[in-house]
Amino acid sequence: MAEVKIYINGRSYDIACDSGQEGRVVDLATYIDQKLQQISRSGSAYNDAHLQVLTLLVLADELFELREASDTAPKALRATAVSSAPPVASAASKEEERAVLRILEQMTKRIEGIAGRVQQAS
Repeated sequence: MAEVKIYINGRSYDIACDSGQEGRVVDLATYIDQKLQQISRSGSAYNDAHLQVLTLLVLADELFELREASDTAPKALRATAVSSAPPVASAASKEEERAVLRILEQMTKRIEGIAGRVQQAS
C-alpha cells in the first residue's frame, strides 16, 4: 500500500492507494480539481458543498455517457476493441476504475458531512 498527497480545491488530502498507482491517483485528482475549478468559475455553486456535489454530478454524467456509448457501440466494434486490447490494459482499467470509485466514495462521504454541517448551521 502506498500513500499520495493530492490537492483538490486548494486543500490537501492524503490518499492510500495500491503501490504503483500514485501517479494515476494524482492524475485523477488533477482532473477532478480542473472540473471543480471550471464549475466554480461558472458561478453555479453557492458554497463549497454545493460545488463538490455539482462536480461529482458532472463526473458521474461523463462516466454514464461513456458507459452508454460503450453499450450502444456495434458488437463487432466492441469485440475488436476487446480482442485487440492487451490483457494488462484490461486489468489496469479495472484497477483504475476501483481507484476512481474509492476516491469518489471518500469525496461523497466528505461532501455529505459538509452538507450536514451546512444544513445544521442554517
